[in-house]
Amino acid sequence: MSATLSIILDTRRVKQSGKYPVKLRVIFQREPRSYQTIFDAAKNEWEKLSAPRLSSELKTLKSKLKQIEKEASAVIENLEPFSFEEFEKKFIHVNSFVKQRKQKPGNIITVDKDEFDYEPYHKKFRILLEEIGSPGHISYSYLEYIKKLIREHRIGTAVSYQCSYTSLKKFKGDVSFSVITTSYLIEYENWLKNQELSKATIGIYLRPLRAIFNEAIEEGLIKREKCYPFGKRKYKIPTSAGKKKALELSDIEKIFFYKCNAESPNEQIAKDYWLFSYFGNGINPKDIANLRYKNFDGEFITFERAKTENTLRNEPKVITIFVNEEMREIIERLGNKDKSPNNYMFPILERGITPLRQYELIQNFVGVINDWMKRIKDNLGIQKKVTTYVARHSFSTVLKRSGASTEYIQEALGHTDIKTTESYLDSFDKETKRELSSRLTAFKNIRKMEKEFI
Repeated sequence: MSATLSIILDTRRVKQSGKYPVKLRVIFQREPRSYQTIFDAAKNEWEKLSAPRLSSELKTLKSKLKQIEKEASAVIENLEPFSFEEFEKKFIHVNSFVKQRKQKPGNIITVDKDEFDYEPYHKKFRILLEEIGSPGHISYSYLEYIKKLIREHRIGTAVSYQCSYTSLKKFKGDVSFSVITTSYLIEYENWLKNQELSKATIGIYLRPLRAIFNEAIEEGLIKREKCYPFGKRKYKIPTSAGKKKALELSDIEKIFFYKCNAESPNEQIAKDYWLFSYFGNGINPKDIANLRYKNFDGEFITFERAKTENTLRNEPKVITIFVNEEMREIIERLGNKDKSPNNYMFPILERGITPLRQYELIQNFVGVINDWMKRIKDNLGIQKKVTTYVARHSFSTVLKRSGASTEYIQEALGHTDIKTTESYLDSFDKETKRELSSRLTAFKNIRKMEKEFI
C-alpha cells in the first residue's frame, strides 16, 4: 500500500495576519502526518486557487504548492517500502518550502540526527549554508555525501566533492539528476575545456559526480535504468596519458648534495622532508605527518596508509620501510625530542586538534615543501617539477630501473587496485627491503669510488 498526499489549508487556528498555514498531509496505513509549509493563505485566497484567472501573487503560490506536491510524490514513489522516517529524511528535512524545527536565537549550528556540529566547517564548505534542492537534485546528494565525509574525518575528499559541486553549479545550476544526460556531460566537458582545463582536472570534477549518481541510486532517489549517463556506449570520463613525473637519478643526486642556504632554514627542512619521502617508499606528506614513534622500531617504520584506512578497514595492509642512514639523520634533525610511543614523530600535527585543523596543517606542510623545493630545483637547473608527488614517483621509477620487481614496488607503495599483485603482498622479507633500499643512494657509492680513484 502506497502513501497518499495532499496540500491542505489548516483552518483550525488563524494567524495574526488573518491567514491560515498551508500544510502537506501524508497518509500511510491510515496514519496521517502534516508538515507545515512556509506559505499561508486566507480562506478566500485558497478558494480562488482553482480559478482560471489569478493575480501574480496567487499564481506564484499555486506554482510553489504544485512543486511541493510533485517533488514529494516523486520521493514517495521511490521509497520501497515507504516509511515516514525515510520520507522526512529525504524530503521534509531538506526542503526549503517546508518549515523546519526552530533554532534558538543566534544559534546557526547545523545538527544532523547524530547531533554533529557542522558550524566549524561552514567556511570551508559553502554548500552547508546554501539553499538545497529536494531529493533528486544534485545539491541534495552532494550535501548528504559531503556531510558523511566530514563525519568520517575525510576532509580532503570532502573538499574535492565541494569543488566538483561548485563547478557543476556554475555550469547550469542545481539541476535534477534526470537533466544530466550524455549530451549534458559532453557540453559540460567542452565548457571546462574552454576554460583551458586539462583532462586530468576535468576528470577530478566528473568522478565525484559519477559517485554521487551511484549514491543516489543506492539511496533509492533515482533509478539506474532511467537516467544513469555513465558507462559503455554512454559518457566516459576523459583520462590523460600523463607526463613523466619521476626525476632521473642524476637530478636526485643534485638534490641530495645540494648545500642549503644557512640563512633560510626552511630550505633545509623542505629538502629533508622531500628526501625522507623519497627514501621512505615514496611515503606521502599526510602519512609522514601521522607517523608516531610507536611506528618506528629503530630499524623499520611500519604504518597503514591514511588513504586506504576506510577502504581496507577489515583487511588493513601494513607498509614496511627500511630506515636508512639518511632517514635516521632527518629524524634526529627534525623529529620531536619527546619520543614517547604515542607522540608524533615530526612537529607537523598536534595531539587533540580537530580533523579540519589537521587537514589545514597538512596542506600548509605540503605547500611549504613544494615552494622551497621549487627554489632548490631552479637553483640546480632541474627542468621537471620537484614536488612531494614527484618524490613518490621517483622512488618507484628509480627502483624499477635498478631491477626491482613491479610486485615489490607495488607492495612498497601500498597500492591496492591491481588484483594481480595481491598474491605477492607480504612475500618480501625485511632483508630484501634493506637491500633494495640501498639502491636509492647508488650515486653515493659512485662518488665515493671517484674520490678513492683520485
